[in-house]
Amino acid sequence: MLRIFTGRNGHLALAENFHEIEATGPIWLDLLNPDADEVKLVEAHLGIDIPTRDEMAEIEPSARLYDEDDAEFMTMTAVANIDSDDPVKAPVTFIVKGPTLVTVRHADPSPFRTYPLKFQRVGVAPAMSGESVMLGLIELLIDRAADTLERIGDEADAISREVFRNRSTSASKKTRDLQSLIEQIGRKGDLLTKVRESLVSTARLVAYHSARRPARSAKDSQQRIELIQRDATSLGEHSIFLSGKVNFLLDATLGLINLEQNQIIKIFSVAAVALLPPTLVASIYGMNFDFMPELHWTFGYPWALGLMVLSAVFPYLYFKRRGWL
Repeated sequence: MLRIFTGRNGHLALAENFHEIEATGPIWLDLLNPDADEVKLVEAHLGIDIPTRDEMAEIEPSARLYDEDDAEFMTMTAVANIDSDDPVKAPVTFIVKGPTLVTVRHADPSPFRTYPLKFQRVGVAPAMSGESVMLGLIELLIDRAADTLERIGDEADAISREVFRNRSTSASKKTRDLQSLIEQIGRKGDLLTKVRESLVSTARLVAYHSARRPARSAKDSQQRIELIQRDATSLGEHSIFLSGKVNFLLDATLGLINLEQNQIIKIFSVAAVALLPPTLVASIYGMNFDFMPELHWTFGYPWALGLMVLSAVFPYLYFKRRGWL
Protein backbone atom coordinates (compact mmCIF):
# COMPACT_ATOMS: atom_id res chain seq x y z
CA MET A 1 0.00 0.00 0.00
CA LEU A 2 1.25 3.48 -0.90
CA ARG A 3 0.04 6.58 0.91
CA ILE A 4 1.01 9.97 -0.48
CA PHE A 5 0.91 12.98 1.84
CA THR A 6 1.40 16.59 0.85
CA GLY A 7 1.34 19.83 2.80
CA ARG A 8 -1.79 21.97 2.69
CA ASN A 9 -2.16 24.96 5.01
CA GLY A 10 0.35 23.49 7.43
CA HIS A 11 -1.42 20.13 7.58
CA LEU A 12 -0.71 16.74 6.07
CA ALA A 13 -3.24 15.91 3.38
CA LEU A 14 -3.66 12.52 1.78
CA ALA A 15 -3.49 12.53 -2.00
CA GLU A 16 -4.81 9.90 -4.37
CA ASN A 17 -1.85 9.94 -6.77
CA PHE A 18 1.17 11.94 -7.87
CA HIS A 19 -0.89 14.03 -10.30
CA GLU A 20 -2.63 15.76 -7.39
CA ILE A 21 0.66 17.01 -5.96
CA GLU A 22 2.53 18.15 -9.05
CA ALA A 23 2.55 21.76 -7.84
CA THR A 24 3.50 21.19 -4.19
CA GLY A 25 5.35 17.88 -4.31
CA PRO A 26 5.05 15.08 -1.73
CA ILE A 27 6.21 15.48 1.85
CA TRP A 28 5.74 11.88 2.94
CA LEU A 29 5.47 8.68 0.91
CA ASP A 30 4.47 5.79 3.14
CA LEU A 31 5.01 2.28 1.78
CA LEU A 32 3.35 -0.49 3.79
CA ASN A 33 3.94 -3.99 2.42
CA PRO A 34 4.42 -2.44 -1.03
CA ASP A 35 4.11 -4.37 -4.26
CA ALA A 36 6.60 -4.11 -7.10
CA ASP A 37 4.63 -1.46 -9.01
CA GLU A 38 4.44 0.86 -5.99
CA VAL A 39 8.15 0.50 -5.34
CA LYS A 40 9.00 1.28 -8.96
CA LEU A 41 6.69 4.32 -8.92
CA VAL A 42 8.43 5.84 -5.88
CA GLU A 43 11.89 4.96 -7.19
CA ALA A 44 11.14 6.65 -10.52
CA HIS A 45 9.74 9.76 -8.81
CA LEU A 46 12.72 10.28 -6.48
CA GLY A 47 15.50 8.57 -8.42
CA ILE A 48 16.49 6.19 -5.61
CA ASP A 49 16.69 2.45 -5.02
CA ILE A 50 14.40 1.33 -2.19
CA PRO A 51 15.89 -1.49 -0.08
CA THR A 52 14.17 -4.84 -0.09
CA ARG A 53 12.74 -6.51 2.99
CA ASP A 54 15.80 -8.75 3.33
CA GLU A 55 18.13 -5.77 3.05
CA MET A 56 16.14 -3.94 5.75
CA ALA A 57 16.49 -6.92 8.09
CA GLU A 58 20.31 -6.83 8.02
CA ILE A 59 21.80 -5.71 11.32
CA GLU A 60 25.15 -4.36 10.18
CA PRO A 61 25.38 -0.59 10.76
CA SER A 62 26.68 -0.07 7.22
CA ALA A 63 23.57 -1.77 5.84
CA ARG A 64 21.16 0.18 8.03
CA LEU A 65 22.63 3.69 7.91
CA TYR A 66 24.09 4.99 4.66
CA ASP A 67 23.90 7.73 2.03
CA GLU A 68 23.10 7.01 -1.61
CA ASP A 69 21.77 9.04 -4.53
CA ASP A 70 21.80 12.24 -2.42
CA ALA A 71 19.47 10.61 0.08
CA GLU A 72 19.82 9.31 3.64
CA PHE A 73 18.79 5.70 4.20
CA MET A 74 18.15 4.97 7.89
CA THR A 75 16.64 1.75 9.23
CA MET A 76 15.47 1.24 12.80
CA THR A 77 13.68 -1.54 14.66
CA ALA A 78 10.10 -0.77 15.62
CA VAL A 79 7.68 -2.79 17.74
CA ALA A 80 4.19 -3.45 16.38
CA ASN A 81 1.17 -4.92 18.18
CA ILE A 82 2.76 -3.66 21.37
CA ASP A 83 -0.49 -3.85 23.37
CA SER A 84 -1.34 -7.37 22.27
CA ASP A 85 -0.16 -10.73 23.55
CA ASP A 86 1.98 -11.18 20.45
CA PRO A 87 4.17 -8.08 19.91
CA VAL A 88 6.52 -8.25 16.95
CA LYS A 89 9.59 -6.27 16.00
CA ALA A 90 10.10 -5.21 12.42
CA PRO A 91 12.56 -2.96 10.56
CA VAL A 92 11.34 0.44 9.37
CA THR A 93 13.38 2.39 6.84
CA PHE A 94 13.33 6.18 6.66
CA ILE A 95 14.60 7.69 3.41
CA VAL A 96 15.12 11.45 3.40
CA LYS A 97 15.80 13.11 0.07
CA GLY A 98 15.46 16.86 -0.02
CA PRO A 99 12.08 17.85 1.44
CA THR A 100 10.58 14.38 0.94
CA LEU A 101 10.41 11.46 3.35
CA VAL A 102 9.84 7.86 2.31
CA THR A 103 9.00 5.24 4.92
CA VAL A 104 9.25 1.56 4.02
CA ARG A 105 7.78 -0.94 6.45
CA HIS A 106 6.29 -4.41 6.58
CA ALA A 107 4.51 -3.97 9.91
CA ASP A 108 2.06 -1.37 11.12
CA PRO A 109 3.05 0.30 14.42
CA SER A 110 0.26 2.53 15.66
CA PRO A 111 2.23 5.86 15.43
CA PHE A 112 2.15 5.58 11.64
CA ARG A 113 -1.64 5.49 11.77
CA THR A 114 -2.10 8.22 14.37
CA TYR A 115 0.53 10.69 13.12
CA PRO A 116 -1.52 12.11 10.19
CA LEU A 117 -4.48 12.63 12.55
CA LYS A 118 -2.29 14.70 14.84
CA PHE A 119 -2.26 17.62 12.41
CA GLN A 120 -6.03 17.83 12.28
CA ARG A 121 -6.02 19.32 15.79
CA VAL A 122 -5.82 23.05 16.28
CA GLY A 123 -2.53 24.46 17.57
CA VAL A 124 -0.30 21.67 16.28
CA ALA A 125 2.93 22.89 14.68
CA PRO A 126 2.91 22.44 10.89
CA ALA A 127 4.90 19.66 9.23
CA MET A 128 6.22 21.10 5.99
CA SER A 129 9.22 18.87 5.36
CA GLY A 130 10.06 15.21 5.27
CA GLU A 131 12.56 15.66 8.10
CA SER A 132 9.93 17.12 10.43
CA VAL A 133 7.60 14.23 9.63
CA MET A 134 10.37 11.72 10.39
CA LEU A 135 11.17 13.40 13.70
CA GLY A 136 7.48 13.48 14.58
CA LEU A 137 7.12 9.77 13.86
CA ILE A 138 10.20 8.96 15.95
CA GLU A 139 8.84 11.09 18.81
CA LEU A 140 5.59 9.12 18.75
CA LEU A 141 7.51 5.83 18.67
CA ILE A 142 9.54 6.95 21.70
CA ASP A 143 6.39 8.07 23.52
CA ARG A 144 4.90 4.67 22.79
CA ALA A 145 8.02 2.96 24.14
CA ALA A 146 7.87 5.13 27.29
CA ASP A 147 4.23 4.14 27.90
CA THR A 148 5.14 0.49 27.41
CA LEU A 149 8.05 0.68 29.86
CA GLU A 150 5.78 2.34 32.42
CA ARG A 151 3.22 -0.42 31.95
CA ILE A 152 5.88 -3.13 32.27
CA GLY A 153 7.12 -1.47 35.48
CA ASP A 154 3.60 -1.42 36.98
CA GLU A 155 2.98 -5.04 36.00
CA ALA A 156 6.37 -6.06 37.41
CA ASP A 157 5.38 -4.45 40.73
CA ALA A 158 2.12 -6.42 40.71
CA ILE A 159 3.99 -9.65 39.97
CA SER A 160 6.44 -8.85 42.78
CA ARG A 161 3.57 -8.59 45.24
CA GLU A 162 2.19 -11.92 44.03
CA VAL A 163 5.56 -13.62 44.36
CA PHE A 164 6.51 -12.39 47.84
CA ARG A 165 3.06 -12.15 49.42
CA ASN A 166 1.46 -15.38 48.25
CA ARG A 167 -0.61 -16.61 51.20
CA SER A 168 -1.88 -19.80 49.62
CA THR A 169 -1.72 -22.67 52.10
CA SER A 170 -1.96 -25.39 49.48
CA ALA A 171 1.48 -26.32 48.17
CA SER A 172 0.16 -27.55 44.83
CA LYS A 173 -1.95 -24.40 44.31
CA LYS A 174 0.97 -22.15 45.25
CA THR A 175 3.23 -23.97 42.80
CA ARG A 176 0.66 -23.56 40.04
CA ASP A 177 0.38 -19.85 40.83
CA LEU A 178 4.15 -19.44 40.69
CA GLN A 179 4.34 -21.30 37.38
CA SER A 180 1.71 -18.94 35.97
CA LEU A 181 3.77 -16.00 37.19
CA ILE A 182 6.82 -17.38 35.38
CA GLU A 183 4.86 -17.26 32.12
CA GLN A 184 3.89 -13.64 32.80
CA ILE A 185 7.47 -12.71 33.67
CA GLY A 186 8.68 -14.36 30.46
CA ARG A 187 6.25 -12.32 28.36
CA LYS A 188 7.32 -9.10 30.08
CA GLY A 189 10.98 -9.93 29.53
CA ASP A 190 10.39 -10.67 25.85
CA LEU A 191 8.52 -7.38 25.31
CA LEU A 192 11.16 -5.48 27.27
CA THR A 193 13.89 -6.91 25.04
CA LYS A 194 12.05 -5.79 21.92
CA VAL A 195 11.47 -2.27 23.27
CA ARG A 196 15.08 -1.95 24.36
CA GLU A 197 16.35 -3.02 20.94
CA SER A 198 14.01 -0.45 19.34
CA LEU A 199 15.36 2.33 21.57
CA VAL A 200 18.97 1.45 20.77
CA SER A 201 18.30 1.49 17.04
CA THR A 202 16.41 4.79 17.38
CA ALA A 203 19.33 6.42 19.16
CA ARG A 204 21.70 5.23 16.45
CA LEU A 205 19.44 6.51 13.69
CA VAL A 206 19.02 9.96 15.22
CA ALA A 207 22.74 10.28 15.91
CA TYR A 208 23.51 9.37 12.29
CA HIS A 209 21.01 11.88 10.94
CA SER A 210 22.23 14.62 13.29
CA ALA A 211 25.84 14.14 12.15
CA ARG A 212 24.83 14.67 8.53
CA ARG A 213 22.59 17.70 8.94
CA PRO A 214 24.02 20.91 7.48
CA ALA A 215 25.24 23.42 10.05
CA ARG A 216 22.81 26.00 8.71
CA SER A 217 19.79 23.77 9.31
CA ALA A 218 16.87 25.00 11.40
CA LYS A 219 17.69 25.24 15.07
CA ASP A 220 14.27 23.99 16.16
CA SER A 221 14.86 20.68 14.33
CA GLN A 222 18.26 20.37 15.99
CA GLN A 223 16.65 20.91 19.39
CA ARG A 224 14.09 18.21 18.61
CA ILE A 225 16.89 15.84 17.62
CA GLU A 226 18.78 16.51 20.85
CA LEU A 227 15.61 15.96 22.87
CA ILE A 228 14.93 12.68 21.06
CA GLN A 229 18.49 11.54 21.77
CA ARG A 230 18.14 12.35 25.47
CA ASP A 231 14.78 10.59 25.68
CA ALA A 232 16.07 7.49 23.90
CA THR A 233 19.12 7.36 26.16
CA SER A 234 17.17 7.81 29.39
CA LEU A 235 14.54 5.26 28.37
CA GLY A 236 17.30 2.83 27.42
CA GLU A 237 18.78 3.18 30.90
CA HIS A 238 15.32 2.67 32.43
CA SER A 239 14.82 -0.45 30.32
CA ILE A 240 18.11 -1.83 31.70
CA PHE A 241 16.78 -1.28 35.24
CA LEU A 242 13.51 -3.01 34.39
CA SER A 243 15.40 -5.87 32.76
CA GLY A 244 17.33 -6.41 35.98
CA LYS A 245 14.08 -6.34 37.96
CA VAL A 246 12.42 -8.86 35.65
CA ASN A 247 15.43 -11.18 35.89
CA PHE A 248 15.36 -10.87 39.70
CA LEU A 249 11.66 -11.77 39.77
CA LEU A 250 12.31 -14.75 37.52
CA ASP A 251 15.13 -16.00 39.76
CA ALA A 252 13.05 -15.39 42.89
CA THR A 253 10.05 -17.26 41.47
CA LEU A 254 12.17 -20.22 40.42
CA GLY A 255 13.78 -20.19 43.87
CA LEU A 256 10.40 -20.27 45.60
CA ILE A 257 9.27 -23.17 43.43
CA ASN A 258 12.43 -25.05 44.37
CA LEU A 259 11.78 -24.32 48.05
CA GLU A 260 8.23 -25.64 47.76
CA GLN A 261 9.45 -28.80 46.06
CA ASN A 262 12.22 -29.26 48.63
CA GLN A 263 9.67 -28.85 51.42
CA ILE A 264 7.53 -31.60 49.93
CA ILE A 265 10.54 -33.90 49.53
CA LYS A 266 11.56 -33.18 53.13
CA ILE A 267 8.12 -34.15 54.41
CA PHE A 268 8.25 -37.43 52.52
CA SER A 269 11.77 -38.12 53.82
CA VAL A 270 10.80 -37.43 57.44
CA ALA A 271 7.67 -39.55 57.07
CA ALA A 272 9.73 -42.43 55.69
CA VAL A 273 12.21 -42.21 58.58
CA ALA A 274 9.41 -41.95 61.18
CA LEU A 275 7.65 -45.03 59.81
CA LEU A 276 10.83 -47.10 59.64
CA PRO A 277 10.85 -48.24 63.33
CA PRO A 278 7.17 -49.38 63.29
CA THR A 279 7.94 -51.29 60.08
CA LEU A 280 10.86 -52.96 61.82
CA VAL A 281 8.67 -53.99 64.79
CA ALA A 282 5.96 -55.35 62.48
CA SER A 283 8.57 -57.26 60.50
CA ILE A 284 9.97 -58.89 63.64
CA TYR A 285 6.60 -60.11 64.85
CA GLY A 286 5.67 -61.22 61.37
CA MET A 287 8.48 -63.82 61.28
CA ASN A 288 7.42 -67.49 61.48
CA PHE A 289 9.63 -68.76 64.28
CA ASP A 290 8.42 -71.64 66.41
CA PHE A 291 9.53 -70.04 69.66
CA MET A 292 8.22 -66.46 70.07
CA PRO A 293 6.91 -65.96 73.63
CA GLU A 294 4.80 -62.91 72.73
CA LEU A 295 2.71 -64.95 70.28
CA HIS A 296 1.13 -66.88 73.14
CA TRP A 297 0.92 -63.89 75.48
CA THR A 298 -2.53 -62.44 76.18
CA PHE A 299 -1.30 -58.87 75.77
CA GLY A 300 1.08 -59.66 72.94
CA TYR A 301 -1.00 -58.02 70.23
CA PRO A 302 -1.63 -54.73 72.15
CA TRP A 303 2.05 -54.76 73.14
CA ALA A 304 3.16 -54.95 69.50
CA LEU A 305 0.73 -52.17 68.45
CA GLY A 306 1.82 -49.92 71.29
CA LEU A 307 5.49 -50.54 70.52
CA MET A 308 4.90 -49.55 66.89
CA VAL A 309 3.05 -46.36 67.89
CA LEU A 310 5.76 -45.36 70.36
CA SER A 311 8.51 -46.05 67.82
CA ALA A 312 6.73 -43.67 65.40
CA VAL A 313 5.96 -40.95 67.99
CA PHE A 314 9.50 -40.64 69.35
CA PRO A 315 11.11 -39.83 65.94
CA TYR A 316 8.30 -37.36 65.22
CA LEU A 317 8.87 -35.52 68.52
CA TYR A 318 12.62 -35.52 67.93
CA PHE A 319 12.27 -34.03 64.43
CA LYS A 320 9.80 -31.48 65.75
CA ARG A 321 12.17 -30.39 68.50
CA ARG A 322 15.04 -30.00 66.02
CA GLY A 323 12.85 -27.87 63.77
CA TRP A 324 12.90 -30.28 60.85
CA LEU A 325 9.10 -30.29 60.64
